[in-house]
Amino acid sequence: MAPGGGICKDVIESHITFAEYDMATSSAELRGSPLRKAATSLGGNLGATSTNDVHELLECPVCLNLMYPPIYQCPNGHTVCSICKARVHNSCPTCRNELGNIRCLALEKVAESLELPCRYQILGCHDIFPYYSKLKHEKNCRYRPYHCPYAGAECSVTGDIPFLVMHLKNDHKVDMHDGCTFNHRYVKSNPHEVENATWMLTVFNCFGRQFCLHFEAFHIGMAPVYMAFLRFMGDEDDARQFSYSLEVGGYGRKVIWQGVPRSIRDSHRKVRDSQDGLIIQRNLALFFSGGDRQELKLKVAGRIWKEQ
Repeated sequence: MAPGGGICKDVIESHITFAEYDMATSSAELRGSPLRKAATSLGGNLGATSTNDVHELLECPVCLNLMYPPIYQCPNGHTVCSICKARVHNSCPTCRNELGNIRCLALEKVAESLELPCRYQILGCHDIFPYYSKLKHEKNCRYRPYHCPYAGAECSVTGDIPFLVMHLKNDHKVDMHDGCTFNHRYVKSNPHEVENATWMLTVFNCFGRQFCLHFEAFHIGMAPVYMAFLRFMGDEDDARQFSYSLEVGGYGRKVIWQGVPRSIRDSHRKVRDSQDGLIIQRNLALFFSGGDRQELKLKVAGRIWKEQ
């Protein structure tokens, strides 16, 4: 074997194929994770190999993430992940030889023998998964962090629900209310200025859970509209346990909407663009506002209840 060569030249390649994954997980997860099975694909020596040794074999030398099929190797046995293969322009980052399309099937087989905890173990997920099932689980793990539901700015903060509630209160100065009924008045001096921006977000603590009431102005096609909708701070399965109603009106007329709150797993824009909420045309909203129709004064009432 060439000096500094990888392990893939010293093993019999196993003709196993695996689905390609489009994301990499941090190599730090493997460093501290127990190996639940003793893999024996490396000339019979891996059973005595430490976790750190296995980590080094599966770590991409470019991005330092754990590698998933297809794993490529150069003629000297150095490996690289499929994403970084394109980044290094098909040149081995270790010895600069051409990578080509040689698969390191043996290393892919080694990874198959491992079982690892979910990366969100510290947040409450205690399940163990085979190496190649781990990423699929983590994409939908119920313990994965939530994104900040504030829609007035592109906020990149993530965390669990208690953390996000404090973040909304302290950093975004969002109004917090206790109770399952509400009656809000939205006022805008120039309702003809309709921008794709959230006007207001209010958080309600109801049944021991948190709900986000959004009210904003935007366009559907060329038509300016106002929209109010509710999002649940939790997963979709829990959101289905609740229902809500919204009502707006004036001068003997009213519009009522009833629906199920959407989980904040769905982005604000996704919910808005699906039109899953109470939508009011501007002319009707100005009619409800009364007066000379030059100022928006819209009262939105609603309630939240738990389904039996």
